Amino acid sequence: MTDPDPKQRLAELDARIAAMKKAGERDKPHQEEHYSKAQIGWRMVTEMVAGLLIGFGMGYGLDRLFGTLPIFLVLLTLLGFAAGVRTMLRTAKEFDVVDEPEKAEEDERM
Repeated sequence: MTDPDPKQRLAELDARIAAMKKAGERDKPHQEEHYSKAQIGWRMVTEMVAGLLIGFGMGYGLDRLFGTLPIFLVLLTLLGFAAGVRTMLRTAKEFDVVDEPEKAEEDERM
């Protein structure tokens, strides 16, 4: 029994590796390449709620510490709301920049 040509075996191995790489590229889930609108929405809602809860917690803690009326609670809850809105707007701007090339491509087709 003779061994096949080593160059031929290497060429066959290269072909199999290339085929496996191609097959692996097609199996990528859709979510890895593009965010769905629902994912973006949930991210924004989470950022808003996080801002509110952090502001509420800090305000409540300061009010308990100093024994004041809910002055800090109201002020820091409003500040947390403002921070949540600011973060949401930053996220919306980030995804708007990502979507601009796709929008331009759609406009050219029409």
